Amino acid sequence: MTARDPIADLRRIAFLLERANEGTYRVRAFRSAAAALAGLPDQEIAERAAAGTLAQLSGVGEVTARCIAESLAGEEPVYLRRLEATAGVDLDDATAALRAALRGDCHLHSDWSDGGSPIEEMALAGVELGHEYLVLTDHSPRLTVARGLTAARLRRQIERVAAINQSLPEGFRLFTGIEVDILEDGSLDQQDSLLAELDVVVASVHSGLRDDAGRMTRRMLRAVENPHVDILGHCTGRKVPASNVGLGGDGDKGHRTGRTRPPSDFDAAAVFAACAAADKAVEINCRPDRLDPPKRLLRQALEAGCRFAIDSDAHAPGQLDWQRYGCERASLCGVEPDRVVNTWPADELLAWTAGHD
Repeated sequence: MTARDPIADLRRIAFLLERANEGTYRVRAFRSAAAALAGLPDQEIAERAAAGTLAQLSGVGEVTARCIAESLAGEEPVYLRRLEATAGVDLDDATAALRAALRGDCHLHSDWSDGGSPIEEMALAGVELGHEYLVLTDHSPRLTVARGLTAARLRRQIERVAAINQSLPEGFRLFTGIEVDILEDGSLDQQDSLLAELDVVVASVHSGLRDDAGRMTRRMLRAVENPHVDILGHCTGRKVPASNVGLGGDGDKGHRTGRTRPPSDFDAAAVFAACAAADKAVEINCRPDRLDPPKRLLRQALEAGCRFAIDSDAHAPGQLDWQRYGCERASLCGVEPDRVVNTWPADELLAWTAGHD
């Protein structure tokens, strides 16, 4: 029987675990094992598998060693087979059509801030998912708990993205971006000159989430009016129990377990009207612990004439596939593909963002 690629199998397992929102320690075990194999000759890997000494390698444990041995024997690892059997979620026709129309993802994080994987790994996962582009949007400096990027670090990241693009497959592009904090007065947490250099700017509230409705509305309106902003990120800031939501759910009903946070209070009609007037997109955040905005506000934004960005807010490669959750919610609320900015070709997306500056 022809041997499989054990590194590819380990990476696929890690991807599926990330998509299922499993613990990072479990994901790390498989990514570490894949990294350990990548530095070894094929012959040594085969010899260790035959001798039963794979687990003696740094970064390889008993479970991952078993997966490697099964893969080298030409068998799909049992661990992978079980994940594949339980990972699929059937999409209805409208959801599947919207997911197929997406050309990219405008909100994701790397290990430069609070993501768990290098930029290159996130980009290659986007390629494997069939994307034409990804926008790297690590956090801004005020969010120190997420290792937000200072101006100096952001400048270095812009240079790094340019270098990475030279090695990515033809037809795929990694865009520069940021998830910039909307500060207490509605200003943005990064230098205007740097924001002007970026391809895409997502602006989000991460602090003062319990501000009264008037103050929160003023903060958001000022941010939306800023010429550098393209997308209003996770507008309510809510958190819902990720284990209790999925396709079709809204995270608002049922037995609540795990970490939760109520939505911020603001004048949605005013904010969405401002987004429509300034031609800024409202994000449909796909994270299972956010699903933001709730469907009632999503419908309100649609009626206000807003554009949308269906974004994974991924912090790991497998989480890039969370866009299915946002697509399902968008299709339920009647959002057509032409209202979603990341269904557009790369050049059209960039022309749209450039028009805001």
